[in-house]
Amino acid sequence: MRTNDTVLVSAIGALLTAADIHHLVFDQNMSVLEGSLGVLPRRVLVADDDLVAARRILRDAGLVHELRADARASAGLAVTQDKVLGGRLTLRQPKRGHRVGHDAMLLAAAVDAKPGQRAVDFGAGVGSAGLALARRVDGVTVTLAEIDEALCELAADNIALNGFQGHGFQGHGFQGQVRAVHVDVTDPAALAHEGLDPGSLDHVLMNPPFNDPQRQQSSPDALRRLAHVAPTDLLPRWAEAARDLLRPDGCLTLIWRADEDEVLTALRDFPAVALLPILPMPGKPPIRLIARAQQGAAPLRRACKPLVLNSEAGHPSSAAEAILRAAQPLVFAADGA
Repeated sequence: MRTNDTVLVSAIGALLTAADIHHLVFDQNMSVLEGSLGVLPRRVLVADDDLVAARRILRDAGLVHELRADARASAGLAVTQDKVLGGRLTLRQPKRGHRVGHDAMLLAAAVDAKPGQRAVDFGAGVGSAGLALARRVDGVTVTLAEIDEALCELAADNIALNGFQGHGFQGHGFQGQVRAVHVDVTDPAALAHEGLDPGSLDHVLMNPPFNDPQRQQSSPDALRRLAHVAPTDLLPRWAEAARDLLRPDGCLTLIWRADEDEVLTALRDFPAVALLPILPMPGKPPIRLIARAQQGAAPLRRACKPLVLNSEAGHPSSAAEAILRAAQPLVFAADGA
């Protein structure tokens, strides 16, 4: 890392020393030449073997955004920088493997969050859905939970890139809007360690890997395979983990392949479930389902008016444009309304 903030350098040095990680601070004696004005940045370096542990310490302290982008775990990953949501969001993402698409933006638009509420994005990847939610709903607090360390580092990059830096978390006291955590969302102890305690969240959103390796050929690309292919019990396990985290009136929002039976089976412990199909064109079969599963509500299974992405001529529909480019919410209206 490189910074002009000598207090920050001291704080990071103390964290690394406490963890018994040897580090060097370069250029700290340049103040003789600069007149102690703090004009020249200091550099904090650790050995390659300690890099992962040092990054984790800074992430736990809410300081991962202070790392230089090329010093993070994503440094060895070829990335692109792309605009989504009508230019409202900039994302660094892998050049190869899973790429951000419509699914993440549709998921974010479907979350009925309010300012002051807390949400977690399961399997956040580079943070696209959670960051889109935070951009649309000012004042909502979002945790980006991702098991792949390189993607988690890219999510941290994207938090800073979109102006959320400095809004990290200090311990479990929430200071700001977005953070990224490296965690297995099916591990309750690991979630609690990150301040994600049972019954503490208003919203869980998820875009789980949904290709069954028994039914579909897996991609040779490891990142794409991790993002798209999952064991058959993954959706029920993620749904159960979400239910444990939600408040008594909390809501789970997910996007899945167009398999209603599979979704309803996974969400059987939620009393109220609304399903919204995503159609590629009018009259075509759905390609995705978005589900809202509500805790503490009267038992209800509701079919909602589909969202059609394109006209018969292949042009984006006005409804899709409002969501994908103008950052408007996705409204769950009863079918036929």
